[in-house]
Amino acid sequence: MSTVFDCGETDTRAAGIRAAVGAAKAGRLVVLPTDTLYGIGCDAFDSDAVAALLAAKGRGRDMPVPVLVGSWHTIDGLVLSVSTAARDLVEAFWPGGLSLVVAQAPSLAWDLGDTDGTVMLRMPLHPVAIELLREVGPMAVSSANVSGRPPATTVDEARDQLGESVSVYLDGGPAAAAQPSTIVDLSGVTPRILRAGAVSTEAIAEVLDVDVDTLTPH
Repeated sequence: MSTVFDCGETDTRAAGIRAAVGAAKAGRLVVLPTDTLYGIGCDAFDSDAVAALLAAKGRGRDMPVPVLVGSWHTIDGLVLSVSTAARDLVEAFWPGGLSLVVAQAPSLAWDLGDTDGTVMLRMPLHPVAIELLREVGPMAVSSANVSGRPPATTVDEARDQLGESVSVYLDGGPAAAAQPSTIVDLSGVTPRILRAGAVSTEAIAEVLDVDVDTLTPH
């Protein structure tokens, strides 16, 4: 039986965070608000929970799950080496709507899907998400929708699609950006934008001091 907690009220928010932390640590799924869209998440290091997340969305391992973190410094333990470009983008846009694809640390004991040695990381700009992430640690989080259907911008939209596959729903009100994060791939020789979103291509180009055209090769 899933439970919805209103995070707009102090008491129910605290109860919701406790319930979501307990659920995540027990290998169950939670829905959480972020600054971009609602996400469905679990403990990133619980491979069974990640498999349940993919099943709830109707997605295969060929679409691996991104990871959300609660602080800048968390990435140092998750990444093979943090490049200057990655550090500059993190300092400029985290917390916020920018996801970075980077080479993961080879020692990590997780299974996010067929990642080919990479991981997509983001620190969301949402107090409920940050509080949850700091309690649980890195979480595998994907958009809270069934694959092929519109991503959820409210907790009701998420619950309509995911139902009882999720243990705890945290209601943080309508998603502020109501659009996905921008994805920048830093795993290759040169940075590439894989998906345009909440952070503009121009802003990324300015931070990296490159021409906009180099980020979106045709």
